[in-house]
Amino acid sequence: MSANTVPETSFEADARSIHSDGEHVTPGVIAIGVVIGRTSEFFDFFVFAIASVLVFPTLVFPYVDRLQGTLYSFAVFALAFFARPIGTIIFIAVDRAYGRSVKLTISIFLLGTSTVAMGFIPSYESAGNWSVAILALLRIGQGIALGGAWDGLASLLSLNSPEKHRGWYAMLPQLGAPIGLLVASGLFAFFVAALPNEDFFAWGWRYPFFVAFAINVVALFARLRLVVTPEFEEMYAKRELEPAPVVETVQSQWKAIWLGSFVPLASFALFHMVTVFPLSWVVLFTREAPARFLVVEVIGAVIGIGAMLVSGLLADRFGRRTMLGTIAVLIALFAIAAPSLLGGGDVGERLFMGIGFVLFGLSFGQSSGAIASTLSPQHRYTGSALTTDLAWLFGAGFAPLAALLLTSKLGLAASGAYLFSGAVFTLVALGLNKQLAKRDIAR
Repeated sequence: MSANTVPETSFEADARSIHSDGEHVTPGVIAIGVVIGRTSEFFDFFVFAIASVLVFPTLVFPYVDRLQGTLYSFAVFALAFFARPIGTIIFIAVDRAYGRSVKLTISIFLLGTSTVAMGFIPSYESAGNWSVAILALLRIGQGIALGGAWDGLASLLSLNSPEKHRGWYAMLPQLGAPIGLLVASGLFAFFVAALPNEDFFAWGWRYPFFVAFAINVVALFARLRLVVTPEFEEMYAKRELEPAPVVETVQSQWKAIWLGSFVPLASFALFHMVTVFPLSWVVLFTREAPARFLVVEVIGAVIGIGAMLVSGLLADRFGRRTMLGTIAVLIALFAIAAPSLLGGGDVGERLFMGIGFVLFGLSFGQSSGAIASTLSPQHRYTGSALTTDLAWLFGAGFAPLAALLLTSKLGLAASGAYLFSGAVFTLVALGLNKQLAKRDIAR
C-alpha cells in the first residue's frame, strides 16, 4: 500500500497547515524540530534511569537487598536496547508501506504510552511477580518505540546545513540529551526533596512519568510539522533518505554499520558514567542525599549543553574525526582518574561531574554526525537507524549494570577500566573507518 493512499490524520493535517503559506524550511527550522524530538526521547530515557535507582529497587524488587535490587533494575533497563533494533525493523516496514508520518505517530504514541504506564505500575507487595513482568514489558515497549522514532531528521539537518558549519548542525540534535536529563533530574529532585519518603514512594515518583505524555505529544507535532510538507518530502528524496529494506541494507553496508556502531562507544559509555552510574553509587555507597546529587546532575547537564555548543565550533575548525579521536584520548585519561575523583569526597565528586560533563558534551555532540557520514546515500536512512541501535546497545545498554556490578565486586577502579575500554574501541573504530577519514580530509 502506498503512503499516499492512507487517510490523513488530524495531527498530519494540523502540521501540514502550518506550511500552507509556503514558508521555506531552513536548517534552523529543522534544528528546532530535531531538538524537541530528541528531548522527548531522552526525557523518557532518564525518567526510567533515575527511577531504576531511586524507586524500582524498593517498589519492584523489595525481596532482595538494595544493591541487588538496583542491579535487577539495570538489567530491566538494558531490555530497551535489545528491543530497539527490533523496533527499527518493524517500523522501517511501516515506513515503507504507509509513510514516515504514520510511523512517527505510532512509535511516539507507543513511547509516551509505555512511559506513562510505568507511573501506574503496582508494587511487588500488591502484585508479586506481575509487577516485575509489567515493568519489563513496558521497558521493551519503550525500546521498540525508540527504534521507530528514528526519522532521519538529524541526517537531513547535517546534509542541508552550510558546508563550513556541518559540525555545528550535527551537534544540535544531541542537545536533547542534556536537556532531557535536566528536566528529568529537576523533577525527581523536587519530589524527593519536597515529600516524605512514604509519600514519595506512594505517589510522588509517578508524576515525572505522567509528564512524559505531554512532552511526547509536543514532540510528535514538532516532527510532523516537518516530515509531512511537500518540500521536506522532496528534500528526503533528493538526499536519498528514503527507507531501504533492512536485509538489503545490512548485506550492502554491514561493514560501515559495524564500524560506525563502535565510533561513538567512548561517548555513549561516558554518557552513563556521568549520569546513571554515579547516582547509583551515591545512593548505595554514600550518605549523600539523592536530591542533592540530582541537583548536581542538573548543573552537570547545563555544563554539558555548553560543551556541546563548543563541540560544534571545534568540529567545524578541526574536523569530526580529529575531534572524536582527541576526545576519546581525553576520556581514556579521565577513566584513569575517575575512580579517585568519585571517591574523593565532595570536591572530588564535583570535579568528576564537571570534567565528565565537559568531555561528555564535547564527544556526544559529534557522535551523531559520525554515524551518518559513513553510509552510502541510498542506504543512509535505514543504515543510520541500525548503526544507532547497535551503538546504543554496545555503548550504553550494559553500562550502568556493568559499572555497578564491577564496582560492587572490585571497587571504583573497575568502573574506570570499563570506561577506558570504551575509549579504546572508539579509537580503533576511527582508525579502521577509512570512509570517515576520507570525508574528513575532503573537508
